[in-house]
Amino acid sequence: MTAEAAVAPTYDPYDYAIHEDPYPTYAALRELAPVYFNEAHNFWALSRHADVVAAFRDADRFSSADGVSLDPAATGPHAHKTMSFLAMDQPRHGKMRRLVSKGFTPRRVQDLEPRVRAITDEHLAPALELGTFDFIDDLAGKVPMDVVSELLGVPPADRTELRRLADLVVHRDDGVFDVPPAAMEAAFSLAMYYVDLVAERRKSPKDDLISALLDVDVDGERLSDDDLAGFVFLMVVAGNETTTKLLGHCWYWAWKHPEQLAKPLADPARIVDWVEETVRFDASTQMLARTTTAAVDLHGVTIPAGGRVLLLLGSGNRDDRVFVDPDRYDLDRDTSDLLSFGNGRHFCLGASLARLEARVVLEQLLTRVAGYDIAEAAASRVHSINVRGFAHLPTTVRLR
Repeated sequence: MTAEAAVAPTYDPYDYAIHEDPYPTYAALRELAPVYFNEAHNFWALSRHADVVAAFRDADRFSSADGVSLDPAATGPHAHKTMSFLAMDQPRHGKMRRLVSKGFTPRRVQDLEPRVRAITDEHLAPALELGTFDFIDDLAGKVPMDVVSELLGVPPADRTELRRLADLVVHRDDGVFDVPPAAMEAAFSLAMYYVDLVAERRKSPKDDLISALLDVDVDGERLSDDDLAGFVFLMVVAGNETTTKLLGHCWYWAWKHPEQLAKPLADPARIVDWVEETVRFDASTQMLARTTTAAVDLHGVTIPAGGRVLLLLGSGNRDDRVFVDPDRYDLDRDTSDLLSFGNGRHFCLGASLARLEARVVLEQLLTRVAGYDIAEAAASRVHSINVRGFAHLPTTVRLR
C-alpha cells in the first residue's frame, strides 16, 4: 500500500453518508488513492475515468463472471441467474447478448415511443390535478415499470407489487453488509414470478418481448427458460430502478439549478441535454464490480488475482481530467465521455430505452408545467450499494 493511499478517506459503499453524497470522497480517492483498498470489505476501487474505461475494456483481466455487485448473494458462479449476461465473460457473454439483442433492437425500442407517451400521460394527469405529488411514487416510479411490463407482457394488475419487490431487492439497511432477508425474499418472489411467466409464454406465445425471445435463433442456439428468466429479472430490477432514479435526478438537479432548468423550459429540444448532463452529474448506477483473473499493477499498487474491484462510474463522471469543472451542473457541456452506461462489450443494452423514457416523460411534463418546487426537507434517498437516487421527492407544480 502506498503512502498516498494511507491518507485517503474511507470509502464504504454500505455507508449511508456515501449514499447521501459520495462525491467529496470520490474526489479525494482520485487524487490520493486512485487504486483504493478497503480491508474491512476486502475490495479494491478504481476512481479515475481512464482507469475505469481501461478496466471495462480489459474484460480478460477484469472478469464479470462472479457478478457485478459486492452483495454475497449476487456473487459467485451463479450470479448470472439474476444478473443474466452482466455476470458472464466471453464467449458466453457474447452469445447470450447476441440472442437477447435480436429481440431488443433499436427499432423495437423506437417503436415504443407512442406507448411510452401514453403511459406517461396516464400517470401524469392525476398527479397534475393534485398539484402537489410525490414525483417518484406518482410518476417516475410508475412509468418505467409499466414500460418494461408492457414489453414483457406483465398484466397491469401485477405491476404495483412487482415494483415493490424490485425496490426491496436493492434496498440495504444501515450497518448491514449482507443482503437483508426482505431483499432475499423479494428476489425469490420476483424470480419465481418470471420463471412462471416464461413457462406460460412458451405454452401460449403472445405479442410481447418474452414470446419474441423464445423464437430467437442465432446459429442454431436459443435461449433456455433459465436464461430468459434471468434476463427478465435483470430488466425489471436494473432497468426499472435506474430509469426511475435518472428521472428523479433530472427533476431534482434542474430545480437546484434554475438557470439550467430555464434552458429546456424555453426550448424543449434541450431536454436531451438535460438527460445527458444528469446521467453524467449524478449517475443512477454508481459502481460495478469485477474480479481480476491475474495480478494487475496500476499506479504503483498491485491488485492480486482474484481481487474484487469496484469500477466507480460516479467518480469517473466527475474526473476533471476529462470534464472541465466537473462539479458544475451544465447542460451546455460535452457529455460524450460519460461512463454511466458502461463501456466496451458490456455497454448497457438498455441505454437507448432509458434515454427514450426519460426524454418522453420530461417532454410531457414541460408541455404542462411552467415551473415547480421540491420540498427538499421531505425528500429522501434510497439506500443501495449500487444504485443512487431518490425514494421520495415531494413536488408542487405550476401549470402553464
